[in-house]
Formats: sequence, structure tokens, C-alpha cells
Amino acid sequence: MLKVGVLGAGHLGKIHLKLLNQSEKYELVGFYDANSENAEKISAEFGYKKFDTIQDLIAAVDVVDVVTPTLSHFEVAKRTITAGKHLFIEKPITNTFAEAEELIALAKEYGVKGQVGHVERFNPAFRAVASRIENPMFIEAHRLAEFNPRGTDVPVVLDLMIHDIDAVLSVVKSKVKNINASGVSVISDTPDIANARIEFENGCVANLTASRISMKNMRKSRFFQRDAYISVDFLEKICEVVKMKDAPETPDDYAMILQNAEGVKKQIYFDNPDVSPNNAILDELETFADAINNNTTPIVTLEQGAEALRVANGVIESFSK
Repeated sequence: MLKVGVLGAGHLGKIHLKLLNQSEKYELVGFYDANSENAEKISAEFGYKKFDTIQDLIAAVDVVDVVTPTLSHFEVAKRTITAGKHLFIEKPITNTFAEAEELIALAKEYGVKGQVGHVERFNPAFRAVASRIENPMFIEAHRLAEFNPRGTDVPVVLDLMIHDIDAVLSVVKSKVKNINASGVSVISDTPDIANARIEFENGCVANLTASRISMKNMRKSRFFQRDAYISVDFLEKICEVVKMKDAPETPDDYAMILQNAEGVKKQIYFDNPDVSPNNAILDELETFADAINNNTTPIVTLEQGAEALRVANGVIESFSK
């Protein structure tokens, strides 16, 4: 079991503490939170060991789980890596791409592993279809949330859209060529609604919409590729795969047949995979333990987290254009 400590015990930090305490792959050593009153309360309520300084916690563990506000990510991650400890860090990886690049270089220099908390990669619905998404040419994603004051210190792109940016980058095997985006501030100082059109060198286009002032929650993505349509509902954890194949000479009475202008007939059929229920946060933490113990590549690398941030920043920069 790897000794782990959590930096930051806010809303998400408390979830991480609970799951790490239950995990059979980690030994939860304790946590540090900058708010001493909050730290005392959590320690008294749950019995987790409270550390008085970040350095004391880092020294006591093998793995540091960073769940602090984004602005502090770089500083605490740098201290973790230079102490020779493995790093799990919540998304976005850092505040700037330059900071992310420095962390990547340091991780290589000190020989430690890092993983970024892009939790939707571990969503059971996305996992069920990810291997079936092959060379998508059009992607549409809607991530809408009811207003929550938590998170409004950053643009909706870094708060919500970055989930879909990372998911798209994980299935499109091509470089980003162009980004066009618009964002509107409604209630916050930073944009609350954003739409981005991301074009890739291979011709794929991703149209992403994110809002944090919607009347209802929605997290849906659709992937279109040659002879297939794949939909993922990240919120309801369901997926659908609609495929096409050449129609048989004599289709049965219930077959769904399409015929184009050239007379080519295709049969439509459903090929929905089973979705295995899971706890996505626990999975991302435990697969990182596996990567450390087996010396394999983490599922969401620091490099991938940095690329998601770079594209997200490109979306934000496009607002002013």
C-alpha cells in the first residue's frame, strides 16, 4: 500500500479523503488544509491526521494528492516533485501552460510519476465506448450546470469545458489547428457561458458548449465517424452506439435500411456495450497507484493535462479576438 496525503480539504478534498481511506491500494496518512479551523473540524469529525505544514505532510508520504485551488497547484506540485514524491493533481493541472511544462520537466528529472484528475476519462459510459471511437470527424458536447458560487473564480472553460476538451483530445489522434470561441459573462467576472469550435489537422471538428447558469444539468457528447454515431451521457452514465453496414440482399422485415442518392443501401443497427458501474474518482486514484507499483504510464499523464490546459487557454484567448 502506498502512503498518501491530501493537500486541500475543501468539497472535493473531503471526497478524496473518504475514498483514499477506503482504498485497499493506499494508506491514508493524513491531510493539510490552509484553513486551520476547517482542518480542525475535519480531523475531529473523521479522525484523519491533520498536518501543520505542507512540508511535514510531503515528508510523510509516497504520494501527494493535490486538491487545492488552481492558483496554488504549481507551488505545491513543485515542492512535491522536488521531494521525490509521486503527484496526483486535480484539473486544471496548473494556472499557466508554462507552469505545467516546468512540472513535466521536473517530474522527469526527479523520476516521479504524475497524473491529472480529469475524472470523466473514468466515467463508466465513456470507458465503455472509448475504444469504439475511431477517427471521429465531428464531435458535439454540451456541459451545462446550475449556478454554484464554487468555481466562479475561473472562467467556465477551466471549470467545466476542460473536461470535454480532455475527452476529445484523448480520442482525436491529431493536432489542434484552429480555435474559434465566444464567451459571455452573465453573473461572474469571468465568462459563464462559452462555445468553442476546435479544428484539427486531420479535418475533425469539435463543437463544445459549456454553461454554469443553466436551469438543469447536462453532460452529453456525441461522436460522428464513418459508419457510426456514438453518444455518451456522462451525467446519467449511459451510452449508445449506432452503426451502419452494407445492407443484405434480402433484409428481414424489422431491418432499418437507408438508401442514399447513389442507390447504396446501408443497414442501421445498435451495438450498445455494457456499462459497468464504478466510482470514477476512486478509479482514477487507484489506477494511479497501479501505474506507480507496476511502473507503467498513468492513464491521464501530466503531458495530457498540460495539453488540455493549452487548448482551454486557446479557447479563452479566442474570446478577445
